Amino acid sequence: MSSSIIELEHVDAGYPGAVILHDVSFEVKRGEVFILLGGSGCGKSTVMKHMIGLNPVLAGTLRVAGMEWSAKTRDELFHKIGVMYQSGALFGAMTCLENVMLPLEEFTRLRRAERRDRAMSLLADVGLADAADKLPSEISGGMKKRAAIARAMALDPEIVFLDEPSAGLDPISSSALDDLVLKLRETKGMTFVVVTHELPSIFKIADRAAMFDKARRGMIALGSPSELREKSEDPFVRKFFNRGESHGKSG
Repeated sequence: MSSSIIELEHVDAGYPGAVILHDVSFEVKRGEVFILLGGSGCGKSTVMKHMIGLNPVLAGTLRVAGMEWSAKTRDELFHKIGVMYQSGALFGAMTCLENVMLPLEEFTRLRRAERRDRAMSLLADVGLADAADKLPSEISGGMKKRAAIARAMALDPEIVFLDEPSAGLDPISSSALDDLVLKLRETKGMTFVVVTHELPSIFKIADRAAMFDKARRGMIALGSPSELREKSEDPFVRKFFNRGESHGKSG
C-alpha cells in the first residue's frame, strides 16, 4: 500500500477559464494532518474542492486513494472521504443525531437501530452524546463543528476534510477542536486535510503544510510548520509563520 493517500502532479487549480494556481505538485501521506494555507483568495479552498471531487482539475493529475475522480470512481471515492464545511452545514430542522444518521440512511443498508447506534457512537467520539436530541440552534458553535465532524465520519472514511474548522470559535473552543482532531487521528488512524490560516491550530495539529500565494499563482512552501518558520528562504513565508506568538508543535 502506498504511503500517499492523495497525490497532485502538475495540477492547475481553478475554474474553466480561470487558473488560480498553476503547476501544483505535492502528496498527502496516510495518517497525517495536512494543512492547506495562504491568504484570502490564494486558492486553498479551490484545491480542497478538487480533492473532494466537486470540481475537476484544469490540468495535471489528482489521485485520491490511488484513483482519479471520474464517473466510474465517484461513488467509491465518496465513501472514502468525509467533509466538514466551514459553517458546519447541519440541517436546522434535524437533531444532532438525525444529522449524523443521514449519510447512513442515504448510503448504507443498515437497519434503523444499527444506524442509530452508529450515530450515537460517533457523537460520543466527539463528546456530544448528551446533545444527541438537540437541534443545531440549541448548541454552541464549537458543538456544531463537532457534530459536523461526527457526520463526516459516518461512513468510516479514510480522509476527513475540514474547511476552516476554527472560524467563528473562541480560543478555548478552537483549541478543544484541535485536540479532537489529534485524538481522532490517533484512535482511528484517519488522514485529515485542513484548510486554515490560524497559526495556533497550524502549529498544534499539522504534520505538514502547503502554502499558496495568489500573486504568484502557485504553491510557495511545503513542509512542517517549524521548518517553514525557521528555514524558509521566502520572506513572505517567514513573515506568515512568525507573525504573533508561535505555538509549539515541532517537527
